[in-house]
Amino acid sequence: MKEKTQTPISSLYFLLSLLCLIFTEHTTTTNAEFTVTQNGPLTDFEAQYIKHRQLLYYRDEFGDRGENVKIDPSLVFENNRIKNAYIALQAWKQAIISDPFNITVNWVGPNVCSYTGIFCAPALDNPKIRTVAGIDLNHGDIAGYIPEEVGLLTDVGIFHINSNRFCGTIPKKLKNLKILFELDLSNNRFGGKFPYVVLSLPKLMFLDIRFNEFEGNVPSQLFDKPLDAIFINHNRFNFELPDNFGNSPVSVIVLANNRFHGCVPASIGNMSNLNEAILMNNGLRSCLPVEIGLLDNLTVFDVSFNQLMGPLPESFGELVNLEQLNVAHNMLSGNIPKSICQLPKLENFTYSYNFFTGEPPVCLGLEEFDDQINCLTNRPVQRSSGFDKDLKVVETINLAKNLKIEALHENACIEIIMWNLEASLLVLAATGSIFK
Repeated sequence: MKEKTQTPISSLYFLLSLLCLIFTEHTTTTNAEFTVTQNGPLTDFEAQYIKHRQLLYYRDEFGDRGENVKIDPSLVFENNRIKNAYIALQAWKQAIISDPFNITVNWVGPNVCSYTGIFCAPALDNPKIRTVAGIDLNHGDIAGYIPEEVGLLTDVGIFHINSNRFCGTIPKKLKNLKILFELDLSNNRFGGKFPYVVLSLPKLMFLDIRFNEFEGNVPSQLFDKPLDAIFINHNRFNFELPDNFGNSPVSVIVLANNRFHGCVPASIGNMSNLNEAILMNNGLRSCLPVEIGLLDNLTVFDVSFNQLMGPLPESFGELVNLEQLNVAHNMLSGNIPKSICQLPKLENFTYSYNFFTGEPPVCLGLEEFDDQINCLTNRPVQRSSGFDKDLKVVETINLAKNLKIEALHENACIEIIMWNLEASLLVLAATGSIFK
């Protein structure tokens, strides 16, 4: 009997690759042959289609000169920079797959200063001529990608396209925007690695790339740039905050909802301009550094939903401008410092879902506070209703003069105090444990 032959796996891969090639070549025809949802989130298929278009359009690094933009010889431009802006905007219009609010419908003709979302002003280096100085397509629900031709918009200082459906990667030619100081790409579907091109923008002060699909490492050089605001939250970044984190002169930094690891660097104490720091839900470990108490201008500090351990530093009582403090959902322990609850401007203090064992009465007088699910005696909704009767220190040890651990008998409450930020050792003491 003749045995059945099986198709080799390599042949299957070849067939799949061929099908993908046919698909991608087909998608380069016209926008009319493929339509995406007129509003609302893109499907994964639609996003992938747009990414393919971007990849196929720019096959080499020189695809930024508007070769695919045909200029009517009868058009008259007021200066060469306006002509370059026309090329850039026409290339961008070609890269748009869906424009439900018809924002780009009037992107026609040489008068680019009349285009919706495009703003002109006298050139900084030559006030006698007008140039495109700003782009604001916020909340346009536009689907497409950013073409490399945006590098021709060399006079743009503000680039805002948040709350759209742009996909793909950030074009490298964005580096030509040497006077760009505000870049807002938030709430889109950009992906790939961190857009390193932003490190090449010498005047950049405001960076907002939150709510996208960026992933991987965040370059430490970001924190050496003279930025005033950094928003990179709600992406897929996976990295450890570098030692030079404290070099950043930002007043606002939001890193929440990524995939960090490691600790909060002690250098954070050097961020004298810092007003708001949101580091929640990032997988941060170890203790909170005492240097945070040096941040005189800090008003909001949120490190909730991490894996922080040890006590709240007494130095937090020096944060005289602090209004909101959230350390909930960690593994913090010990006593709440009285000085924190006495801060003159503190309005909201959330420290629920930890292992705190002491709470000064003054904390109960705050305008808003949440102390639930801790190890506090005579307080409702704690980890163990019988904690006040059963509390017993089983053993206290010191490891290398830096690590102190206290085990608590019979309850879910386990107090872990780690003093050395360089230590990565995590020890949990269970009932009856003996440490040698």
